[in-house]
Amino acid sequence: MADITRRLGWRHLRGAPTAHIRHHRSGELAHDGPGLSFWFRSLTAALSEVPVDDRELAMTFHARTSDFQDVTVQATVTYRISDPAVAAARLDFSIDPDTGVWRGAPLEQLGTLLTETAQQHALAVLARTPLASALVDGVSAVRERITEGLGAEPRLPATGIEVVAVRVVALRPEPEVERALRTPAREQIQQEADRATYERRAVAVERERTIAENELASQIELARREEQLVEQRGTNTRREAEEHAAADAVRAQAEAARTVRLAEAEAARSVKLAEAEADRSVRLADAEARRTTLLAEAEAGRTARLAEGEAARGDRVARAEAEGAREVGEARAQAQAAWLRVHADAGVDGVATLHALTATRLAENLPRIDSVTVSPDVLTGLLAKLGGQGAQE
Repeated sequence: MADITRRLGWRHLRGAPTAHIRHHRSGELAHDGPGLSFWFRSLTAALSEVPVDDRELAMTFHARTSDFQDVTVQATVTYRISDPAVAAARLDFSIDPDTGVWRGAPLEQLGTLLTETAQQHALAVLARTPLASALVDGVSAVRERITEGLGAEPRLPATGIEVVAVRVVALRPEPEVERALRTPAREQIQQEADRATYERRAVAVERERTIAENELASQIELARREEQLVEQRGTNTRREAEEHAAADAVRAQAEAARTVRLAEAEAARSVKLAEAEADRSVRLADAEARRTTLLAEAEAGRTARLAEGEAARGDRVARAEAEGAREVGEARAQAQAAWLRVHADAGVDGVATLHALTATRLAENLPRIDSVTVSPDVLTGLLAKLGGQGAQE
């Protein structure tokens, strides 16, 4: 729709690029073309707006087949106005100079023309086609027939209309007929489904049997493998025992060889130690002999020195003892002389004095007596003798 504005008694029209504008002023063509923009006076202007873009016309109509079955056809026709001047002359595309709205309904007229023309050709095709064939090949046949019919229709070019494309969307029978037609196919599909189910069950049973056989075979194979495993384990155990025995033998040989080497080394060491000990003993014996010799020489020198010293000491001691004995003898002689004088002065008989002196000498020469045991008999006899002597005196 054109955009019209008012300015001081004038009108301004601005058209779209897809709209062909025709402006007549006082019966003469003033403007003609798509997407125009101009000023005009409403009292002297006659305006037409013809759309030149592609337009879609959807149509739905009923038809009857050769076996008297009602079907519904859904189609779409794409068209455009190729000659706007002819279309404006044949159809009322005039617009109100104040609002820019079509005064009539030109597109509805075009739609009716195209729908009736397409319906006419579709009915002609379906009237000679049975329902089954129409449902199978009717869409393409109807599309081709409508395309050919619209292309050969002389009124369309005379009106400035060009058909761009024809599409048949669907061709459907009545719901009851459609359900009836679907029944055989549904039954066949159900039969196929049942057969597939049975086959699937049979296949499942066969597969279960195969699985059971495979499981049995697997168990048999597993038992055989276990037997092989037991045998292999026994073989491995024997081999391991043999390897251990061989290793023990090698270790025993190595230990024996090591023992022999150690014994040889110990013997060699003992020999060396014995030689070293003998050498050491020899050296010690030599050192001891030299030490003994030196000690003997030192002891001989010491003994000689001691003998000499002892001899000198003996001489000194002898001289000292002699001197002491002489002095003691002199002292004793003087003491005895003094003792004799004392006894003589006391009037003691000379014989008694000698007896006393003898007893004293005897007592000096007797050994030391720690204790004297006198029995009663001896004491009694001694006392009796002493008493008898006293009585005689």
